[in-house]
Amino acid sequence: MRPPSLVRPATALAAILAFALAGCVRVRVHGDPEAAMAPAALRVATYNTSLYDGTPGGLVRRLEAGDERARRIAAVLQRVRPDIVLLNEFDYDAEGRAATLFQRDYLAVAQPGGGAPLHYPYRYLAPVNTGVASGLDLDRDGSAGGAGRQHGDDAWGYGLFPGQYGMLLLSRHPIAAAQARTFRLLKWSALPDARRPRDPASGTWWHPDAVWAQLRLSSKSHWDVPVDTPHGRVHVLAAHPTPPVFDGPEDRNGARNHDEIRLWAEYLSPGVKPWLCDDDGRCGGLPAQARFVLVGDLNADPDDGESVPGAIAQLLAHPRVDARFVPRSEGAVQQAAAYGLPRKGDVASHTGDFGPQTGTLRLDYVLPSRGWRVLDGGVYWPVPGTLADDPTTASDHRLVWLDLAAEP
Repeated sequence: MRPPSLVRPATALAAILAFALAGCVRVRVHGDPEAAMAPAALRVATYNTSLYDGTPGGLVRRLEAGDERARRIAAVLQRVRPDIVLLNEFDYDAEGRAATLFQRDYLAVAQPGGGAPLHYPYRYLAPVNTGVASGLDLDRDGSAGGAGRQHGDDAWGYGLFPGQYGMLLLSRHPIAAAQARTFRLLKWSALPDARRPRDPASGTWWHPDAVWAQLRLSSKSHWDVPVDTPHGRVHVLAAHPTPPVFDGPEDRNGARNHDEIRLWAEYLSPGVKPWLCDDDGRCGGLPAQARFVLVGDLNADPDDGESVPGAIAQLLAHPRVDARFVPRSEGAVQQAAAYGLPRKGDVASHTGDFGPQTGTLRLDYVLPSRGWRVLDGGVYWPVPGTLADDPTTASDHRLVWLDLAAEP
């Protein structure tokens, strides 16, 4: 149902008809959630929320006290109203306290600039590699671990404490959590022909053999979460690869980003893969007949930015992925024009605003498998001045969504 603030004046008859239909009509966003959509559609979204803190338990304390950023993130979700949404950069805690607070005190409460309360009966969250001490000198500064950034640089995935920059999957439909697969512990060296970083000055491997053998591939985690929808079982493939920056000429983060994306390409490709084992020891990729939607902040633009050339093409060109529909927004076009930076790609498809030096980029993706019909989609990025109080500025990323229906 459209939020009351979005309902335009109408005749009495029109108002009565609108009220009668409200129970069966959902809204869709094409720049703004105004138009009615077919009730059979499944709306899937990804949103890097920037709901992280710099201290352990900090997000919980902020949510308990009342957090303006969280209110604005909730307002965006209330306007778009996805059926399934992955939230990136949402700090993980083992008790799920932050997730509970966000759902109860923010999503379930109508927010200014948002819409009606939003309820998700099902959720999935699990440990991530960010901030988990490796005990190794991963950045080659001569010491293992330490405090602050020194700790983060030597963690399995960069983070100041375990769980920082975690992931949270919310769903209106039942999640088969017992059948979910996670690949948090998979070794980078297990990936055939992995892009092992080299020191360009010496030509030697950046990581010594003993360190390389222990490195984990996923900077957070890779999840295959089955969700039972009216369209049947859907495998939600969720990840947040490391950004391909914050390193040196060895480009170790760029290499890792490429191979984190490649892990999904391998997971979707046929063939026997005894090396591709999840954290419970189950090996192999996704069955050929399985329907999926791949979501996340993948930190790779098809044409611009600093990712390894071709990194995201491993998925966009994959034979099981239908990437023909590209979500767009007019807000991204205007913001890119304001910065005036040279761009080779389609700026309308950009999903994040990273300031005047970096500009806008397409980093966030909702990629369905073949066998879906894409009814609509977009990047929720209103044109500046459209909204009196634009909640999208709470994060440097924008929510991306698709409306999907299963092919008969």
